[in-house]
Amino acid sequence: MNMANTPPGTIRAALGHGAFRTLLAGLAVSQIGDWLYNLALVTLVYSRTHSALWAGVTTAARVVPIVALGPLGGAVADRFDRRRLMIACDLTRLALMLLLALLAVAHLPVLLAPVIAAAATVASSPYLPCASAVTPRLVPDEDLPGANAARSAVGAIGIIAGPALGGVLLLLGSPALAFVVNAATFGVSALAVLAIPAGPAFAVGAAAAGRPSSLRRDVADGARVLRAHPEALRLVGADVMCSLVYGMQTVLLLLVARQAGLGLHGYGYLFAGIGAGALAGTSVAGRVMRLRHQRAVLIAALAAVGLPMLILPLASWAVLAIVLAASTGAGAILVEILTETSLQRSLPAEVFGRAYGLALPAAIGGIALGSLLAPVLVALVGGSGAMIISGTVVVGYGLVLLRVGNRTRTELAVAGA
Repeated sequence: MNMANTPPGTIRAALGHGAFRTLLAGLAVSQIGDWLYNLALVTLVYSRTHSALWAGVTTAARVVPIVALGPLGGAVADRFDRRRLMIACDLTRLALMLLLALLAVAHLPVLLAPVIAAAATVASSPYLPCASAVTPRLVPDEDLPGANAARSAVGAIGIIAGPALGGVLLLLGSPALAFVVNAATFGVSALAVLAIPAGPAFAVGAAAAGRPSSLRRDVADGARVLRAHPEALRLVGADVMCSLVYGMQTVLLLLVARQAGLGLHGYGYLFAGIGAGALAGTSVAGRVMRLRHQRAVLIAALAAVGLPMLILPLASWAVLAIVLAASTGAGAILVEILTETSLQRSLPAEVFGRAYGLALPAAIGGIALGSLLAPVLVALVGGSGAMIISGTVVVGYGLVLLRVGNRTRTELAVAGA
C-alpha cells in the first residue's frame, strides 16, 4: 500500500501496517458473522417457541455473560500468550456454532440454544481485551487512533452488513446455514491471527504469565489501575454515558419514528442513520485525535450525542430525525475511539487486559441499563421527557468534565506560581 503523503493517525495510515491489516480482516469477517448469527438465533428460537419471552431470553443470553464475566476475560487476557488465546477463542466459538447448526438440523430441544449462545459469549470474553492490547504493538503510536477508528468502522459495517446477509441466508435455507457460515467466519479469524508472526506483539508481561494469583485479585488490580488514572476513568464514564443513551434509543426511537411520520419501519431508518453517523465519525477520528485539546474534543463529541436528544422531541420532519440520530452515532463513536486510544496509551501494558475487562462490560452494561430505564421514564414523564433527560445527562457529564479541566488548569497555574 502506497503510504506517501498519508496523514498519520488516519485509518489509511493504520492500514499501511500489514500485521494490523491482517488482524482487522479477521475482525471484519467475524463481526459480520456475529450479526448474521444473532438474527438466525432469534429466528430459530421464535419459530420453535412462538414466544417473545424466549426470544428475549436468548438475546439476553448473548449479552449478560460479557457483562458478568468480562472482567474475568480481561484477567485471562493478561495471563496467557494472546495469540494462542485468541485462536482458542475462535476455535471454541466455531465448535459451538456447529453445535447450534446441529441443534437446528436435528431438531434438538431449542431451549439449548440460549445455553449454547451464552457459552459462545463466555468463550469470546478474553478476545476483545486481547485484540485491544495487541493493536498498539502492531502500529506505531501516531497511527493508533486510525487503528482504533478502523476497528470501530468494522463494527459499524458489521451491524449493517451482518443482518442483511443473515436475511439472505435465512431465505436460502434454515438458520443452520447461517450458523455454519458464522462458524466459518471464526475459522477465517483464527487463520488471520495465525498469519501474524508470534512474538512480542502477543506476549504478556513475564510477571503476569502463569502467575499464581487469583482471578479475583486480578480483577481488583484492574480496578486499582483505573482508579490510579483519573483521566482514563473519566473517559470510560463518557463511553458508558453514550452507551446508556444508545440503550434508551432502542426504545425511544420507536416513538420518534411514529412522531416523524415514518411508521414502525422508520425505526430501522433511524438506526441506519446512527450507523451512517458512526461510519462518518470513524473517517474523521484520526484527524480529530491530532488536535491539541483532546478534552475539548471529548466534550464536543458528548454534545453531539446529548444535544440531538434534546431536539428530537421537536423533530416532526423525518429527514431531521434521521440527521439527529446520525449525529448521536458520530459523537458516540468518537467517544469510543478516544476512550480506547487513551486506555491503550495511558495504562501499563502488563495490566491492560484486566482494566479493559472492566471498561468494556461497563459500556455494554450501560446499553442494557438504558434499554430498561427508557420504558420506566416514558411511563413517568412521557417520551419527550425521557429524551430530554437522556440528553441532559450526557450534556451535564460533558459540563462536569469541562469544570474538572478548568479546575485542574487553575491548580497547575497556582502550583507553577
